[in-house]
Amino acid sequence: MQRRSFIKKTTASGIALALVPSITLAQDIDVEYSILELMGKSDVKLYGKGINLRKEAHDAFIEMKRAAYTGGIDLKIVSSYRSFDRQQVIFENKFIKYTDAGMAPLDAISKIIEYSTIPGTSRHHWGTDIDVIDGYQKVSGDVLVPSKYGEGQPFADFKKWMDENSEKFGFYLVYTDDKKRRGFKYEPWHYSYAPISIPMLETFRSKNLLQIYKDEDFLGSEHFTSGFLRTYITDNVLDINSKLL
Repeated sequence: MQRRSFIKKTTASGIALALVPSITLAQDIDVEYSILELMGKSDVKLYGKGINLRKEAHDAFIEMKRAAYTGGIDLKIVSSYRSFDRQQVIFENKFIKYTDAGMAPLDAISKIIEYSTIPGTSRHHWGTDIDVIDGYQKVSGDVLVPSKYGEGQPFADFKKWMDENSEKFGFYLVYTDDKKRRGFKYEPWHYSYAPISIPMLETFRSKNLLQIYKDEDFLGSEHFTSGFLRTYITDNVLDINSKLL
């Protein structure tokens, strides 16, 4: 697959993540994270069967899970760490599905990034983020549907408990139900362990995505114009819960 001519090293310097205002850090300010680590391309030491988080995030989740039991909630992780290769499979499968259905490539990509990230930009690459539900609830079909977390729905009690308690354990909702928020749609199941993910985002945003994606080659990546990447950075990567910035 050939990279389009507008993705050139000479223009890359203008599209750095550092274009956006600086982030306030939480902890781990002195920890250095490599770009390969941030993009899910290097091995990360993960802990817990079915949990797969960095040690500090794992331990905090275990504490939160124990506390949730007292409230009648069984915190069950649906997805946590995800490698670049796994995210690429997800992205490419959706790209094929939508383009085979007649969508133009850019329309297909816009549809994909309503809920799914571009490979290499997922917070799930970091070992800090989880998609989590109440395992006590027997729900048919897709459990990661916003409507199932509303009042009177299967995960309403889960959402209420998490709203009241998750931040005590360092876990913050990433994609909130803020009507002014752009980028990824509301995900009442996606939480991030802030003490680690905030400094990781600080490092990630300092990288130059245009330069990086000049050398990436997967289905759909040839359509990533500088304008698209600029908007994606602002809307999808950084327009999140302000407590995680």
